Amino acid sequence: MKVSRNSSKLFRLQTVAFTVLYAGIIGMLAWLSTQYVYQADWTFGARNSISPETRELLDTMPGPVTITAFMRDDPLLSDQLKDLVASYQRYKHDITLEIINPDTVPERARELGIASGGEIVISYGDSHEKVQTLAELQFTNALLRLSRRDERWIVFITGHSERKPHGDTNHGLGIFGRELENKGLRVQTHNLSEAAIPENTHLLVLASPQVELLPGEVIALQDYVSAGGNLLWLSEPKRPETLQPLADQLGISFLPGTVVDATGQMFGVEEPTFAIVTGYPRHEITREMSTVSVFPEAAAMDINEDSGWESLPLLTTLARSWTEIGELQGEIRFDPETDERSGPLDIGVVMTRTPETGEDEKEQRVMVIGDGDFLSNTYLGNAGNMALGLQIVHWLSHDDAFISIRVRTAPDASLVLTNTARTVIGFGFLFGLPLLLLLAGLVIWMRRRRR
Repeated sequence: MKVSRNSSKLFRLQTVAFTVLYAGIIGMLAWLSTQYVYQADWTFGARNSISPETRELLDTMPGPVTITAFMRDDPLLSDQLKDLVASYQRYKHDITLEIINPDTVPERARELGIASGGEIVISYGDSHEKVQTLAELQFTNALLRLSRRDERWIVFITGHSERKPHGDTNHGLGIFGRELENKGLRVQTHNLSEAAIPENTHLLVLASPQVELLPGEVIALQDYVSAGGNLLWLSEPKRPETLQPLADQLGISFLPGTVVDATGQMFGVEEPTFAIVTGYPRHEITREMSTVSVFPEAAAMDINEDSGWESLPLLTTLARSWTEIGELQGEIRFDPETDERSGPLDIGVVMTRTPETGEDEKEQRVMVIGDGDFLSNTYLGNAGNMALGLQIVHWLSHDDAFISIRVRTAPDASLVLTNTARTVIGFGFLFGLPLLLLLAGLVIWMRRRRR
């Protein structure tokens, strides 16, 4: 083809136009990449992304979330935390992360009650939750509890020398009550002789009354249960006899005496009246419980299977316990010729049923525990008492939607080989592969020699 001056100019013009358009397209793509973000998780089961349930939860949280990690210098742990938080920040941009060495801010760590090994504090609004495990399940559970918008009222009955949720005495529940408020729950007290139980009560707590209740007050409690209300009853070995109708309604009967447990000696507890619970059945309350719980001076109970409730003994002592009817002084031993009962003994029972009346179609939940000391200011810090108490309140007040959230896992995260497979692979690489290479070399050498 003959190239003229005009065709040469046209070719150069096309080259310049192509270069300008190409640079413009590249520049436009670079600008768009700063305005829009697209990420894809190609791992099996998308295990490096948060679950759809978590993303739906983040969509319902309009305010900012602050995550403060109190941890000492650990690059590996810090990187894991940053990766986990980043997976949340992809869907909620107002999540901020701050990593603080607790040794540099001891006053702030003490104020928040940070454990010596370090903890993660998730704050939303005026409430905060503590997390000790770097996993989506625990993070999402904490966010779910912080994000509730309806007021959940936890009502404590008063007027009969009960344990007070704001009491600072050894007998009181002040520390536990403040922890409930930190979780976003509304805690208030109520006297049955002054007014009816408030209609917005999510959970009614009867915390170890010492004085006999009036007949009308007992009837008010029975009506509350009949209407489908949720109840936490913390009883004691010595309890008001007027509460027997309530026990009959719930289908439980308290055994006489105080639980004596020799298991405590294994944990260095010299007091024989400290009941130790070392294991738990499968239940939403205890699904994350891994520590023992301690119950000072507890009462045991029997369950009536024909009461109309679905009952499950949640707190049970070991076989080396019994109910002591005599004096708790001097040498104490089990007497099989009396009404004393040998272990295992049930000291905590959960009950559920579908309410017969009432507009609320939610499952009715009740828990009866033969001891209230385990939540008192004196004993709340022992073993897993605090965690157990919080889980009980969350479950009874139907604040357990987090149970349905599951972190997706991938089946290809690990390779499991049988002994035969390991043997074949081992001998194959040690002997089979070298022999195969040697054979190939001999074949090539023989072919070349024939030429």
